[in-house]
Amino acid sequence: MVSLLNHEGGNRHSAPLHFPPETHYARVNPTRSPLMHRALLALAGLFGALGVATAAAGSHTADPLLGLAANFLLLHAPALIGLSLLRDNRIAIGAACVLAVGVILFAGDLAMRARAGTSLFPIAAPIGGGAMILGWLGVSVAALVQRR
Repeated sequence: MVSLLNHEGGNRHSAPLHFPPETHYARVNPTRSPLMHRALLALAGLFGALGVATAAAGSHTADPLLGLAANFLLLHAPALIGLSLLRDNRIAIGAACVLAVGVILFAGDLAMRARAGTSLFPIAAPIGGGAMILGWLGVSVAALVQRR
């Protein structure tokens, strides 16, 4: 909220602007931005929906790669929901972003191999798997490091 009056009740044009700490901090630190948390929550919903759709497609085609991709999407959707709620923990939000990139690469590569017979790009699945491992390690670090 912007304060246009100074403390003495003087002219509203002579007073400095006051921003709440969370608004100013969100501009300096994008991990505290409400947009980042909403984006992670939206991505979690997308992962959940794609996981269900991929599981259904995998059950009709009996393709184990689609089933595996669905499992990874459905496993990480609730993790992103939980991490998106940790607004004060920059490490957790960073870990969530790394997890999301890893899932997109890993599950996307598996689904592409199942449907098109080719990978997203060479070593997409290993890069995605490595990113997921780093993301989960980031979650552990976020739990152990205290906020200053």
